[in-house]
Order: sequence, then C-alpha cells, then structure tokens
Amino acid sequence: MSRTETFTEEDVLSFLGNAQHPASVREIASGLSLKHAARRALASVLSRLKRQRLVEELRGGQYRLAGSRPEPHAATKPTATSGEQAKPAKRDPNQFAGRLVAHRDGYGFVVPESPRTDLDGDLFIPPDQLGDAMHGDRVLARIERRDTRHAPGSAARAEGRIVKVLGRAHPTVVGLFHYGHRSNFVTPYESRLHHEIVIPPGEELTPELRAKHKAEKLPRPGSLRLPELDGAVVNVEITRFPRAGVPATGRVVEVLGKPGEFGLDVEILIRKHHLPHRFPEDVIEQARQAARPVGNAEREGRRDFRHLPIVTIDGETARDFDDAVYVERRPEGWHLQVHIADVSHYVARDSPLDREARLRGTSVYFPDRAVPMLPEELSNGICSLNPHEDRLVMSALLELDHNGEVKDAEFTPGVIRSAERMTYTAVNQVIEGDPVATSRYAALAGRFRDMRDLALILNARRRRRGSMDFDLPERVLTFDAEGRMTGIVRSERNIAHRLIEEFMLAANQAVATYLELRGILSLHRVHEKPDPKKVLEFEELAHAFGYSLGVPGLAEKSITVRHGRVAAPGRGRRDAGVRERPMVVRLPSSENFQITPQHYQRLTQKIAGKPEERILSYLMLRSLKQARYAVEPLGHFALAFDQYTHFTSPIRRYPDLIVHRVLKWALAHPDARFKEAHPDARFKEAHPDARFKEAHPDARSKQGSHHDGRAERKSRRELSAAVHSDGGGGLGPYSQGELAAIAAESSETERRADGAERELMDWKTAQFMEQHLGDEYDALVISVQKFGFFVELMEIFVEGLVPINRLEEETGSHRLYRERDHAIVCGRGGHTRIWKLGDRVRVRAERIDPMRHRVEFALVT
Repeated sequence: MSRTETFTEEDVLSFLGNAQHPASVREIASGLSLKHAARRALASVLSRLKRQRLVEELRGGQYRLAGSRPEPHAATKPTATSGEQAKPAKRDPNQFAGRLVAHRDGYGFVVPESPRTDLDGDLFIPPDQLGDAMHGDRVLARIERRDTRHAPGSAARAEGRIVKVLGRAHPTVVGLFHYGHRSNFVTPYESRLHHEIVIPPGEELTPELRAKHKAEKLPRPGSLRLPELDGAVVNVEITRFPRAGVPATGRVVEVLGKPGEFGLDVEILIRKHHLPHRFPEDVIEQARQAARPVGNAEREGRRDFRHLPIVTIDGETARDFDDAVYVERRPEGWHLQVHIADVSHYVARDSPLDREARLRGTSVYFPDRAVPMLPEELSNGICSLNPHEDRLVMSALLELDHNGEVKDAEFTPGVIRSAERMTYTAVNQVIEGDPVATSRYAALAGRFRDMRDLALILNARRRRRGSMDFDLPERVLTFDAEGRMTGIVRSERNIAHRLIEEFMLAANQAVATYLELRGILSLHRVHEKPDPKKVLEFEELAHAFGYSLGVPGLAEKSITVRHGRVAAPGRGRRDAGVRERPMVVRLPSSENFQITPQHYQRLTQKIAGKPEERILSYLMLRSLKQARYAVEPLGHFALAFDQYTHFTSPIRRYPDLIVHRVLKWALAHPDARFKEAHPDARFKEAHPDARFKEAHPDARSKQGSHHDGRAERKSRRELSAAVHSDGGGGLGPYSQGELAAIAAESSETERRADGAERELMDWKTAQFMEQHLGDEYDALVISVQKFGFFVELMEIFVEGLVPINRLEEETGSHRLYRERDHAIVCGRGGHTRIWKLGDRVRVRAERIDPMRHRVEFALVT
C-alpha cells in the first residue's frame, strides 16, 4: 500500500471496513482526522482504490468496501420458471476443502480433508494467493498448476490458490498490545498469523480496566494510554476477520501480564492453542454432586477385589491414578488384573460433564501445571484410585500361559481398595534389591518381582510378533523449590515403566479383540502402514550409514513414459520452440512391496547401542504415520497388533471413556452379536486358544437383581435398535457416524495437546539457554536441511540449529546443500568441508530466535 504524508490506503480500507454504512469523502476525512493537504489527497487515494477494485463508489459520492453488501433494492437474479429445472452447478474437480497450514515467510499449504490421488503431498499456496485466509482455517482451494514432470494421472506436486474461507480457526488471538498513532493493534504470538489485529478506540479496555480507570465513554485515539496495557500480553476476540485487504479487528478480553512474568508462558500457550481451561459452573456443580464416597449402593452388582494387594504405579508428580494392577503366578501360567477407574459411572452420556470432556478431548500436561479433561473433584478425587480408599473400576482379568499368550479374558465392573501408591522409582528399587525399599515394601516385594517376570514375558511375546520399541528419551525439566528451572535432562525408563506399559498394552488389546469379536462398534487406536515414499526416503538415508530395512522390491527405479515429453529444466512451458525431453517417473521397483513391523524391528536390533542409534531411530519414527482414532479396526503397525484400542486412561482421554461405555453395553447384552462377526477368522492367529467371558456369573446375577423389570425392557428395546442403518453395520450404544465424529475430534484434540506441550518445552528450553549464551558444547548432527543442520547437545538435552549463513561466515566460502546424501558442503576442490547426519561437532550457543523460541548455535573451529 502507498503512503501519503499522514495516512495510507490501508487506513482508508480499515475505516470503511469498520463503518456501519457507506461513507462520504467528508466522513472518511473526519474519521481519519485529516486536515488540509491530506484531505485533498484523499480523493486521489479513493480513485486509486476504485481502480484496484477494493472500494466501490455509490450514488451521492458514498464509498464502501467492494462486495461488502448488496445495495438497497438491488436487482435480484432471475430464477428458473416453473417449467424449467435449475441445472446443478458442475463440480470443479480441481477444487477441494482442506486446512491451511501457513508459514511465517508468507506462503502456505492446504492439507486436503480427503486423500487425493492426483496430489503428491499438500497443495502449495503462494503468498499472493492466500487471500484473507489465516493459518489453521478450513478453506476451499483450487489447483492452478501442476508439476509437468510426472506422468498424466499420477500424483504430482501442485500450486494453487484459496477460493474462499469455509471456517475460521481462531476466534481469539493472543499477542502483544501496542498503542499506535492512529489505532491500536495486537501482534499475534503465532508467527504464522500474518495479520495484525486492529483494536478500535475503546475496545482495548476490558470491564476490569474500565472499572479501575472509570472510563465509561470511549476515549479518542491516543487520549488514554494505560501502562498496564502498553506492551502487555493480551487475549483478543476477533470481531471482524480480514477482508479485501482490510486487517482484522478485535477487542481485548483478557490482559495476561507483561512478557517475562513467571508462569505467563503457560497462559500464552493455553490461549494460543485454544485449550479450554475454565470449567463452566454447571460442570463444576455436577462434578461436586457426583464426587460422593463409594457406598453400598455403588458397590452393588460389582466384583469385590478389595481383599487383594492391588497397587497403582505412577510417576512421582502424578496426581490422578486411573490404573491399578495385580499379578499372581500360577502353575498353569499367570493371572493378570488391570483395574481402570470407572469414569463412565460418574460421567453420564450427553451430560454437561460429558460435553465438556468431549470438547477438551484429553488432559494437557505442562511441566508445572496440568489442564485436566475432568474437574479436580473427579480427576484427583473420586475417580482417582487413591490408596486405602474404595474406588469403582472396570476390570480386565487375563489368564496367560507361560509364554504370555492369552488363554482366557474376562471383563467386569468392580470395586478395589489400592494397597499402596507406588512410584516407578520405588518399584525399581525393590526389583533391584535396594535394602531400604525392600524393607519398606516387604509385603509387596515378591509381587513386584512377579510383575517384572511377567512383563519380560509379554515384551518377548510382542517382539516375536514384530512389535517396535524405539525407546527414545524425552526432555525433562528440573526445577528448584521456588519453581525456577535448573536444568534439562533426558528421561529415564526403568523396568517399572516397562511393566506398567506391558500390562496396559495387554488390557487394551484384550478389550479391542473382545469388542471386535462381538461385532460391536467402538473406537480403535489405529496406526497404518507407512507411505511407500516415506519408506524410500528413510531407506536412502539409512544407506548412508550402511543399513537397510531389507524390504524386497523397495529399491527405486526410473521409468521412461512412452509418448510422454516434458520441458527441459529452466525453460518456460509456454515458450515457443522449447526443447523437450522424455518424461521419467521414479517409482519403487515393486509397486506392491510388503513392509512389515519386523523390517523396522530387525533394524532397531542391529543399531542398538551403536553411535548412530539415536539418529536412525529418529528417522524411522519420521517415516511412520501418525497414530489416530478410527471406527474401523485398521490395526496398529508399530505394535504389530491386529486390534487395538485405548481403554486404560479414561480420566485423561475421552476415547477411553467411550470404550468404557461400549464395553459396559456389551457386558449388559451378553447375547448380542452382530451377524457378520467372524471370531475364528479374526482371532485364531493372535490367540488360538483364548476364551472370552462377559463377567463372573455371580457378578452377572447381582447385576440382574439390581435392575428392575422396566430397566430390562428398556435394555431389550435398546438392543433391538442397536443395529444401525447408517452403513456402519454393527451393535452398540453409538452409531458409526457418532463414533467417526468422536474419532476425528479426539485425534485433533490430541494433536492440539501435543503441539502445546511440545511448544512449551521449546519455550522453556530457550529461556534456560538464554543464561548460557556463549557457552560451548559437544554436539551431534541429527538433521540436515537446506537452511542449516540441527544438533543435539551431549551434556544437556537441548536441540538447536546451526544456520547455513553461519557456516558460510565460519568457512568464508559458499555452501551447497547436497540432496542425494543430505549433506551440506562448503568450499570447492580440495578445500571442502562436509557436514552430514551423525557428525560430531563443537558448537557455541549464539542467540535465541525470538519468534521460533529456538536456540541457534555457531560452529567452534
């Protein structure tokens, strides 16, 4: 936009965008406080905006934004007569709906909602084609240009534009408030939001600020500047989204504090990722009413396990305990009990508690704070399996042989009284024979050793089937007594972590298998096979270290397409007389190569303990797809399970709560089986001799006596209506459509939570490293990109970037990114330096990228 002495074209567009009706030149000038020459310049600015089709001039010299609303008495479009039929609009095959993922540099990509076979990756959107869309918006996009180097009909990279915005992702934006000369504005913390938010006069004042400063009338711009607002972090509700070049406007709804204040980073990220963090009053009230002590009425109809030494095993800082275990060694094998908090007893379907839990989807855990899915009265209270207190549970009782194969499985509502609240550290100490810990927990020490033995058997069974276990460390922040961060260390996993993991995996798989055998619709945790192109990319990197997945037919081949010609590189497609070359397509040598978990597992075994283990494990993970929730039992590739679900964490995951409800329905309808379920075909290979029971006969008889005749008749009516006609085919309390919606929502909330947790770790890491700028460290190159390479420090668990421009400064020569082996080369001839994956380097902490909150390093030569 061009600028006059005192105002810009953007100022004019912003004024018209906020105006309630078309405005005259005099009204625009008055609204912008223009005087003398600036008023005369306004007419030419408006003429220029008219030529750009950004504004429209109406009768009487009134102006408005182009296309903002129809004129009064505008002629309507003629409709079809009664004898005509309106022809349906022809669908444009190049248009599709998707989610915009913007980049801070101005461009973006549209991720299709449904897979497209004609696209290789996502649709690239140049900066000038983004229109008014913002990062995260649901948009309608159109493919405008395709890569011509691919065979017709094959997947190709493409470029396009945003046709229109279908749904906005950011009703609120958190950012820094600034007072301006003509208007106030907020700069978003999300660097991928390219629009500043204009705050009209008076809209910067929250009710609290109005009351404090008694500002009842809207102040004129610049007449009131509050020190607590200037440069403060605020949360803004967008009242008008960007349109036709006019920036978005909003009003301040929260003043969070000043940058750098203790705990403010968590508040920013909660709002940046739109995490629901305040429970409505009706939800809190319902939680309070539900959180009553367990009495005889609640215990009625449940299996009583209170006489057994059942324990919870969690981290030192855990506050909600949703699983407890018990193991017994028997002559014929093992007896494993996994007891999970019966959250569904307290959270009724479609209740305020249920709707809020579904909205949140999952609990979010920050280093010094949690945003729970359920109110504390439930999550840390009556649902938490606290020691020495009666608690209601859903129990999975598994009989296993000496090889860990499931022989019998039973599921039942129960009641337990946890004998002890154990930590991973304490259990590990007992198992390792620590005399103090063994003495303190003498009554349970033998049980813990049995748990270790069974866990090792279950792990060996999983490995025989090809299950993967990368066991990559995670960042753990350490704090002092006053909450100040003191360090960043690698997480440590001991045998206690592994035994709980194995027991939860076994219970989840058993529940998924049981529901699938019954033909009952439920949620599944699925992890699909990796994309062949990702596998090829990993194979190429693995070859640089001398390794291979060993997949037959995986090697890449080039095919020359008959009668296919493409323009030579560097030539325009439309130039006359352009030189052409044969079209070459690169494909796997076998289009149907079979990748299995065993291929990954064998490679993890080869690299175990090697210097390159960390890098190759990380690259293997990147080649795999992201796990998600689905209605269809698509299996879990990484675990090598045909059926898998999430059953063991209903306090913190909404899908687990759904699975509990489905399982309860199945237990209440023991004779209900969908006619298309084929148990033998699906289950024989995994559990050839296993039997499944709904509940202990005594428990079933108690349950039956607990229900009156009306409940039984209602149950039969529910059963008769349970075979859904929406194309899903199956039994259960939920239709396939309902479960599909919950699966999509839960997958999205999980990604949202992961993103917030990961970003806070980056922020905390950056804050910590600000105190160590100038320090030198030994590091490992873990990723190489065109813009530099990432390193992981040896002494502390911190990652950061060595930018490529810093390499040029250090070496004094031009750099080159070599794609074939993912290396950066500086210099020419015999004076070259090469940096590649796995190299060990010495680096110095140089700066903190304020936008990305990323540590940047320089090489020490």
